[in-house]
Amino acid sequence: MRIGLLGGGTIGRLILQHIRDGALPDMEVAAVAGRSPTSRGRALAESFGVPYTPDPETLADYGPQVIVESASHDAVRDYVEGYLARGIDVIVLSAGALADDGLRERLTAAAEASGAQLWVPSGGIGGLDALKGAVQAGVDSVVIVIRKPPAAWRDIPYVEELGIDLDALRQPVDLYAGPTRRGVALFPQNVNIAAALSLAGIGFDRTEMRVVADPTVTHNTHRIEVSGRTGRFVITLENVPSPDNPKTAWLACYSALGALAQYARPFRVGT
Repeated sequence: MRIGLLGGGTIGRLILQHIRDGALPDMEVAAVAGRSPTSRGRALAESFGVPYTPDPETLADYGPQVIVESASHDAVRDYVEGYLARGIDVIVLSAGALADDGLRERLTAAAEASGAQLWVPSGGIGGLDALKGAVQAGVDSVVIVIRKPPAAWRDIPYVEELGIDLDALRQPVDLYAGPTRRGVALFPQNVNIAAALSLAGIGFDRTEMRVVADPTVTHNTHRIEVSGRTGRFVITLENVPSPDNPKTAWLACYSALGALAQYARPFRVGT
């Protein structure tokens, strides 16, 4: 199976390493795509001996059966519709982009027209199987609390506008509380898991999100609470941050590998 990589960061490197080491048998990377000739994806591609293109639109020309997007919300908006229209399956990690109803409808229509599949993995959370089952009976509320060390919230325009000195924090501070639709736009690199939760459950307007900068934690911690006709469940995940990017949970990176492994199997457990 030929895989295209849109984005040359941690997730792309993990996929290349696992294919090279034989952990994803019968797979090969067709090409890596970045936005410029000097993108970090170029060095990544060269180090693994695979082609690189500075024009993501041409990634489809390398013949991938599936493309893994791990670049940005902008990359989802700019390129994924074109891939789907050509019949190429796409695994989207920047799920927050799909809070845009118009974009999500266009991508869905492109996939339906070509027979391609648009897939959003669980990322750094669990419980989506249970949530999707509960929704069929009726869900009253879904709440996710995202608690990360202060360093994970640096260099985010919205946080800078709040005027909070992240380095001086001694107690947890709420950065946002409200619907996920607004929240995923404010934290485009940090809360894609909340988008996945919204997509699997009761939508972006009814799913509530609380974002906390917490100097007392060392892990990216997510607490999910769901209540409905089938009962109530609470899940807490304490994820190790990615060594290369504290904004992203290590589990979210490996979720992309899990998606590829499931994609290639005729037998699946769970959804």
